[in-house]
This record gives sequence, structure tokens and C-alpha cells, in this order.
Amino acid sequence: MIAKMSKYDFVLLRTQSEDFIEKLREIGLVDITTTGWEPSEDDRQLLLDIEAHTKADELIASLCEENRLDAKAAPYTTGEEAFEAYRNAVAESTRLNQEIARLEKTADELRPWGAFDLNRLKALQDKGIVLRFFFASRSAYDKLAGEWAAQYTLSEVARNTATVWFVVVAAPGEEVAIDAQEMKTPQMDIREADMQIASARKQLAEQDTVFSRVAASEELMHRHAISLKEKLQGVRVEAAATEAADGRLLVMEGWAEKETSSQVDQLLEAYPNVVWIKSDPTEEDETPVLLKNNWFAHIFELVGDMYARPKYGTMDLTPFFAPFYMLFFGICLNDAGYGAILMMMGGWLLHKNKQEGMMRQAAWFATMCGAMTTAFGLFCGSFFGLALKDYFPGIPFYDFQGQFFSVSLAIGMVQVLFGMLLKIVLLSGTVGFKYALSTLGWWLILLGGSIAGGLPILNESWVIPFYTTDSIAFKATLAVGAVLMLFFNSPGKNPFVNFGAGLWETYNNLTGILSDMLSYIRLFAIGLSGGILATVFNSLADGFVPEGSGIIVRLLIMIPILFIGHGINLFMSVISSFVHPMRLTFVEFYKNAGFDMASRLFDPLRKLDK
Repeated sequence: MIAKMSKYDFVLLRTQSEDFIEKLREIGLVDITTTGWEPSEDDRQLLLDIEAHTKADELIASLCEENRLDAKAAPYTTGEEAFEAYRNAVAESTRLNQEIARLEKTADELRPWGAFDLNRLKALQDKGIVLRFFFASRSAYDKLAGEWAAQYTLSEVARNTATVWFVVVAAPGEEVAIDAQEMKTPQMDIREADMQIASARKQLAEQDTVFSRVAASEELMHRHAISLKEKLQGVRVEAAATEAADGRLLVMEGWAEKETSSQVDQLLEAYPNVVWIKSDPTEEDETPVLLKNNWFAHIFELVGDMYARPKYGTMDLTPFFAPFYMLFFGICLNDAGYGAILMMMGGWLLHKNKQEGMMRQAAWFATMCGAMTTAFGLFCGSFFGLALKDYFPGIPFYDFQGQFFSVSLAIGMVQVLFGMLLKIVLLSGTVGFKYALSTLGWWLILLGGSIAGGLPILNESWVIPFYTTDSIAFKATLAVGAVLMLFFNSPGKNPFVNFGAGLWETYNNLTGILSDMLSYIRLFAIGLSGGILATVFNSLADGFVPEGSGIIVRLLIMIPILFIGHGINLFMSVISSFVHPMRLTFVEFYKNAGFDMASRLFDPLRKLDK
């Protein structure tokens, strides 16, 4: 559910702002509105410094994996000193890497010319003899070398399978007209280039000493990063506050959970020279949103967060879509063996992440989805692509391939009707029941059609005698639904205007609901495709075994094929089983439930730790 919020308006002296923000940070309960904050140049540098700390952690971890760090290095005195040393070392490493790349390119150009004496070239030039450096394709050189030699003195220096490098002896300023690519006179030979590369590499390796000291200052670096983030909090709050009394006063807007707002009240009552007003949020406010769900629904908040949090004053749909999502995941993956692997991975993650947080939440998510997959796979009799009915003929396993197509549509209708029912409840609670009458009309029509016409399609024995497509009760339901749908879609307007709008809405809703229903076929299609692929890999592994092979040979041949094949299928199927139920949730369910997204999340000022 969405936690109830209290709104605060603060008026305080500008000179108190830093101390006041620090006090709010210490209690960690107040979210200060910073909407519209535009960072200055100093603020942008602060953001870059915070980002640089994250990159520092990544670089140090990478160097540690490469065993380039000295575990005995001495730490720096402060985190700020360590960060400055890190930044300088990164800048120097970047410069050296660029220099090495430039020198290596130069060395590649010089390598064909070998070792030569630049002083002798200069001495020849002083005597009026200039060496011009050329290269050409091997075929062109072999074809034209004789013609060039008749005009100029030239000498081949090196060649490979594609290129020939040669020099032409010329007088100063003489034009050399040959069809070849001329190079600038080298300013060094390959020996000098290799020496400079070695020197640059040595300087680059020396930067590891700095990085080793930075790694030894890890705790100090983290504290410095925390101080920068807290500084950014204060900068955003002060910049977003409204000035009054010629800049001597600041006006701030804050938010706190209603159940903990008494602690905020105590702080404000004890804090000097602060005027504050506490009130309830209005519809016009951009109230921050905090979700507080039970253990089960909290697991699936990570799914909803990939789209958006619900707007304050509406309904948190997480507890309502969570069972559907888990079921849809199990249907799409649809194999008890794959589900068991997913459960084991989730259990391992739970063991590795004992503290509450994102990773433990993801571990529970994998475990729950794996459990549903295992249960549905056993229900359908599928285990790593094997049909369990062949081994347990006495158990009536569900025929997924033959029966689930129509069931997937029925499940979709159930979720859509459930979403519309939630929308009716939401509209009734927020703007009034009369604004939900049109949706109620559609809900009655769809529900009546599903019961009277849909149930017999699923199973002939599910016909309700007094509620068939020819019964008076069914026709009465349609009539009531049509009246509500056509004449109550815009309460308070002219009935004829409502009727016209209702006809237009009827067209949109009919096409929309048809599209929604067809979307649920993906449950059947994805579950079927994964099962078929698993069967194909089993047949492929069995087909590679020569006839008459013993058990050892069979295992040696089949296990690698099965391991690779089922690994690929599991990876692809898990991605599909994660994404497509999410799509059904965000598009079909959210739309029919009237979901409205929040503009901001509840993020209180607080003391930051690692």
C-alpha cells in the first residue's frame, strides 16, 4: 500500500539552513522538495566527483583482479587526499596510454625502415643529398621499379606480401614524380621509438603504486564519497528553496510519513527560529510516494519499479498483480526441472545475501518464481523436456499443448476483469461512485459474456442453466451495462452528449479489449516453445548416440549436449518468462486498472553509509 504522508512548510533564516539540513539528515525522516533544481558549474563538478568515486571502485576492483596492486601499500592520510591522488593518477594514465598508442603507431610506420642514423641523414642533406621515403603496393613496385630507376636513384629497403618500402635519392627541392605514397622524413628510428614506448610503459606501471595506496585507503575514500553525497543533498535543498525578505529567509517544502511525523514535530518544536506548518497533501501537490507492503508483495515491488510507482492518493497495484505475475512466469517457463534450478539459484542467493536489500529481494523473487514454475511443470508433467506421463501413466497430467490455448484467454479475461474492478473501487474512493458507473457497465457486460458464453467454451459441463446467452438474466445484464456505459460516462453532461461519447468509447473499448485478450496468447506460445525446444535437445542428444552403445558411452555423448542445450533454453526461456508477464502487467493490467504514475519517490535526507 501507499504510505500516508504529511506535508511541511518551513520558514527559516538563511544562516540556519546548513545546521537545519544536518538536523533533518540526522533523524532521516524528511524529504525536502527539490523540484526544478538546476545544477551550477560547481554543482556539476560535485556530481562528477561523486561519479568518479564509483568509477574508482570499479577501477580498483579491476586492477585487483589483474593482481597489479600491492597489498602492503600505505594508505593516504585522508579520503580527500586519496581521491585527489586517484584523479591525478587516472589523468596521467590516460595521457600515457594515449602517448603509447601514438608511439606504437609511429613504430609501426618506422619498423620497415629498420635502424638508421638520423645524424648521417642530416649530414647528407647538408651536402645536398636528400633521401625521400616512399612505399607502394608490391605489384605496382615490381611493375614500375625499372621505369622509376631510369629517372631516379632508388633503393628498396623492405617488403612484405603486400607492400614495398624504398628510398629515392634526390636534390633539395627536386620534384619526384612517381606513383607511390611518400612519407615525411622520420624524426627517429625504430630503436628510439621502442625506447620511448618502454619508458612510457614504465611510467604507466608506476601509477599502480598510486592505485595501490588508493586501494589501501578504501574506507577513507568511502567516507569522502559519503561527505560529497551529503553535500549534494544540502546544495539541492538550498538551491530549490524559495528566498524571502531580501534573501534573509528561506522557504522549504518537506514531506514525512504520517506515522513517524510526530518525531519531526518534536525536532521542529525544539529548533529555534523556524516557522512551520503541517498539513495533509492535496491533489495538486506532487506528493512523494513510499510503498509499505507485506513480505510477499514487497518481493514484487522490483517488478513494478521497472515501470513506475503509483501516484499518491491512488492504489498500489503490487499486491494485486503479484500472484498473477508469479503464475504467468510459471506458465511461460513451464518445466519442473527448470523451476528446480531457479529455486536452487534463489536459495543460494538467499544464503549469500542475509541482509535485507535489493539482492535479497531479487533472491526471493527468483525462489518464488522457481517454485511456481516447478508446481506448474509438475501439473503439466514436464521435467527437462521429458513427458512424465510416459513414466507415470496412472497420473492424469494436464495436457498443456492441447488445452491451454483457450485457458490462456480465460486467464487474461480474469485479470482484465479484476483490473477493471479495482478501477471501479479506485474511482469510487477518489472522485465518487458516479464516475465509476461507465466502467461498471463495461465490467457487467464482459463478466456476463464470460459467464454465459465463455464458460461453456472451456467446458461444456460448466453451463449455468439460468444464465445462458438466451436467458433473461444475461440480457438484463447486457441492458444494464449498456445503459451505464452509454449514458453515464461523463456525469453531469447532456445525455445526448454522453450517448455520443459512449458510442465512441464503445468502439475504442471493444478494439482495446480484443487486443488485450489476444496478448494473453503469449502465455501459451512461450510455454509451448520452451517445452518444444527442451524436447528437441533431448532428441538431439539421443540421436548422436550410436546404436548398441553402453551406458558410459551414452553418458559421455549425451551429457555435454544436454547441458549446453538445456542451458541455452533455460537462459532464453527465463528471459522470456521475466519480460512477457511484465508486459502483460504494465500494458493490459495497468491500463484496465486505471494506473496513474507518481512524479517522485519518497527520498528523505539521511546520514549516508557505505
